[in-house]
Amino acid sequence: MAEAADFQGMSPSPARRWLRRTRALLVGAPLLAGLVQLPTGAVAHAAEQSAVTEVGGSRTVAVSLNSLSPSLPTEGDTLTLSGTVTNKSKQAVTDAHVGLRMGQRLTSRTSIDDATRRTGYLAGVDGPEVGGKYVADVARLAPGAKQDFSISVPVKELDLGSTGVYELGVSLSGQTVAQPYEQVLGIQRTFLPWQSGNADTKTKTTYLWPLISSVHLASETLPNQEQTPVFQNDDLAKEIAPGGRLSQLLSLGKDLDVTWVVDPDLLASVDAMTDSYSIKGEGDSVTAGKHQAVAKQWLADLEKTVQHKEVVALPFADPDLASLAHNGKNVTGSLSHLKDATNVAASTVETILHVKPDTDFAWPVDGAVDPSIIKVATSAGADKVIARSDSLKETGGLFYTPTAARPIGGGTTAVVADARLSTAFQGDMDAAGDSTLAVQKFLAQSLMISLEEPQKQRSIVIAPQRMPSAGQARSMADALTALQSSGWSQPDELSAAVDARPDPNATTKVPASGYPSSLRKAQLPQSAFQQIEDTQGKLDNFKVILTDPARVVTPFGRAIDRAMSTSWRGHATEASTFRQGVESYLDVLADQVRLIEKSETKLSGRSATIPVTVQNNLMQGVDHLVLRLTSKQPTRLKIGDGPYLEQPITISGGHSQSVKFPTAANANGRAAVVAQLYTEDGQAYGPAVTFDVNVTEITPTVMLVIAGGVLLLVLAGFRMYTQRKRIAARQAEEQSKSPDSATDDGGPSEAGDGAVGTDDTSGSTASPEKESAARAGEDDPEHQGDPAPDTAPGSSDPSGTGEKVER
Repeated sequence: MAEAADFQGMSPSPARRWLRRTRALLVGAPLLAGLVQLPTGAVAHAAEQSAVTEVGGSRTVAVSLNSLSPSLPTEGDTLTLSGTVTNKSKQAVTDAHVGLRMGQRLTSRTSIDDATRRTGYLAGVDGPEVGGKYVADVARLAPGAKQDFSISVPVKELDLGSTGVYELGVSLSGQTVAQPYEQVLGIQRTFLPWQSGNADTKTKTTYLWPLISSVHLASETLPNQEQTPVFQNDDLAKEIAPGGRLSQLLSLGKDLDVTWVVDPDLLASVDAMTDSYSIKGEGDSVTAGKHQAVAKQWLADLEKTVQHKEVVALPFADPDLASLAHNGKNVTGSLSHLKDATNVAASTVETILHVKPDTDFAWPVDGAVDPSIIKVATSAGADKVIARSDSLKETGGLFYTPTAARPIGGGTTAVVADARLSTAFQGDMDAAGDSTLAVQKFLAQSLMISLEEPQKQRSIVIAPQRMPSAGQARSMADALTALQSSGWSQPDELSAAVDARPDPNATTKVPASGYPSSLRKAQLPQSAFQQIEDTQGKLDNFKVILTDPARVVTPFGRAIDRAMSTSWRGHATEASTFRQGVESYLDVLADQVRLIEKSETKLSGRSATIPVTVQNNLMQGVDHLVLRLTSKQPTRLKIGDGPYLEQPITISGGHSQSVKFPTAANANGRAAVVAQLYTEDGQAYGPAVTFDVNVTEITPTVMLVIAGGVLLLVLAGFRMYTQRKRIAARQAEEQSKSPDSATDDGGPSEAGDGAVGTDDTSGSTASPEKESAARAGEDDPEHQGDPAPDTAPGSSDPSGTGEKVER
């Protein structure tokens, strides 16, 4: 009945389980005795062959080790392990338990790598279970079922010997219906670094803690006086918000002895969020940003954290040094951007964080270097290059890990980060099982470095991935927290690692070839740098006409830096879109200063003025511009005294100016005229405007007709004048002979004041005296009334700068 129950998946009694373990041990004793007599290599080979034949058996159950505490146990500690077992097979697992197996003591860093690659249970390697009572019983596991476990064992029960790295296996033993006997159905290996006391000589360890993000700010700003920044999306707010990637990097790093490596562009972007900012929406729409408080808090926390800490500032926006070296250096002007990005880095960090950063370090992607990368990296003033040991490989057959600093010539120091430790947390660390294994392996590698040459103090540098995820950051912090409490390592700053005495046997030769193809494929192409230089040329041409060029040069200079960012690797389409956006927006701004199109102009006579209008829709004034008007047929139409004439242009923001050019015509017909703006150094600015001038010369016949008309008008005027003189004389003579010509008081008569008569043909009955008086009034020179002109005479001078442009 008991055996039947076992086959049906029921848990056996403790006594029966003890009997089965004893029976399995007795059956296997002769085999174990035979294996003991074999050499070590034969044991491993036999075990591997056994594993091959039992692939299904020891891989039936997946064992996940989610926690191991403490990571670095001491003699009096209790080691606690917890995790999950999952049945991956199609059969139920019964009569199972989870136990610990102490494996062999590892002797080198390579042996740690080998142990990591092993899968499945190896009888001669994984060792027996530790004590029968330190197990966790597991109920029946149906196919696909999971169950948690936890095991606690005193460290003294592990029977650890001398200081070293030990393999620790967590295995599930049980049986299935197809194989009704106890066997190892799943195992997970990890490492247990063990040190019985503090080392006489500790390894100095420098850990770089990167605060780097992707490009977030767009090249555009809102068209207002404040130049409100515009973000491409709201991702940065998510990163710095509580629980976000950058928020966790900051909170985790503040209690660690690390060297902070920051991208000044990240600081500038967060600083831009502390005031009004906008976020791009669909099409041309923007929405107001709302995370000012989050940005202020993150910067305040960072400023407080980095006080009295070492801060290394990368060039602004973290330019891709390898892309510059391989694809950009042949484009004239590309390297100048690296210099500008380096120069602005220190001022940005100091202004925002109020600490003085070190800007002497260059950090190529993944620490991969070749001579061209070294040359580009140092061209901007950096004399220290952070490389990695899988690029600057040891060629002298050293059996230990040398100190990081290496003089590589030309006054340049290569700081060679350890590749194994630097890449320890590059995987998915969100799963607890993956994180726990990574932390234990990291600590094992670190201890093994110290054990390689225990009497020789060395300085090790660790340069992790540029943008760790939140899970990776947590794993890094867990490992560093444990490492800083260890007895073999002590924290150190990067500057101290550079000053450490170089190992005379370490390689100092930069490899001439062998740059990884996977990294080369992700580089920015040469066309990207050519587009960047085209944009820079347009910016240089634009800035010379501005009265306040800093409003344009600064944001576009930083946008050009962002176009070369390392963060574009793996995002070629997004990188191209960003570069195109920068250039297009600059074109839009430059087009705000332009000539107004003109239609055909008619010119009657031999001389006249031609107006040309220049419009400035910018928020600031423009100056140092010249407007040139050129005649394409100077024999027919001259501008000024020659084929062309230039006039300086100064226009305040949001206004237009009309410039008038004197012309002289020599013949009838159309003459093409070209208006073009130029900068003071002779560079054409904006598109030209071409229009026709139609010259219609006045003919002799028309001149005779006009002259005849003028003569008739003169004669008519003279006749009217003489008639009025005679009438006035006659009237005066008649008044002198009349007795009623005066009033009683001697004044003139009211009836005759201002009276006007008419001709006899009008039918008027007015007396001859009144008619004479009226005619005399018409002839009075003091009352002549030629009508005034309808408009004031026009001015040929240029209009002022105060004409408002309707937008």
